[in-house]
Amino acid sequence: MTESGESRASASEPIRVLIVDDHELIRRSLALALAAEPDIEVVGEASDGHEAVELADRLMPDVALMDVRMPRRDGIEATKGIKASVPSTRIIMLTVSDEEEDLFEAIKAGATGYLLKDVQINDVPDAVRGVHEGQSLINPAMAAKLINEFASMSRKEAERPPQLPAPRLTDREMEVLRLVAKGMNNREIAKQLFISENTVKNHVRNILDKLQLHSRMEAVVYAVRERMLEIT
Repeated sequence: MTESGESRASASEPIRVLIVDDHELIRRSLALALAAEPDIEVVGEASDGHEAVELADRLMPDVALMDVRMPRRDGIEATKGIKASVPSTRIIMLTVSDEEEDLFEAIKAGATGYLLKDVQINDVPDAVRGVHEGQSLINPAMAAKLINEFASMSRKEAERPPQLPAPRLTDREMEVLRLVAKGMNNREIAKQLFISENTVKNHVRNILDKLQLHSRMEAVVYAVRERMLEIT
């Protein structure tokens, strides 16, 4: 799947969602909220990360709502497993806290969004739609924490011996990637660069294609690691 929102679901097909949480009440609440939406279908529920990976491999959901803290296999490890077997699945992490370590590890694992569990239940369907369309679901406070982590990572990677040359991005693509690293969404990037949102989406899609990645934040992590970006 590309950042433009292309997926196995078309305009006539609902967004297929897998819900993963070890608390049945939370799973039920999320399922009820999503089931009320005509363009969203809950295709499965899992109570731990191990079950989540098995279900994702079989059901191939478009989006997974993933609890961070679970028995047997936590959400971050489950995210790695799902992204390895079903790369097109976009994953929204669910958590009661916004600890920087969890946030950064989730993004490195391949998560596209991050929701606190105190979010209004009515906001969850729009979050699913946004992530399915290629948006990164990270609020400004979380984005600020990510920037701090990226800056720390950048300093550490500066001490590492050079690796193989990274894929070449155009100057405009690098501009877009730098703004993504600052936590900007497509609308904000478009305004900053005086271009259309569709043009931003095209640039992001090209970046992901060149880097062979599946999400904006994965691209930032890769770019910092390979010294394509320096964040201070």
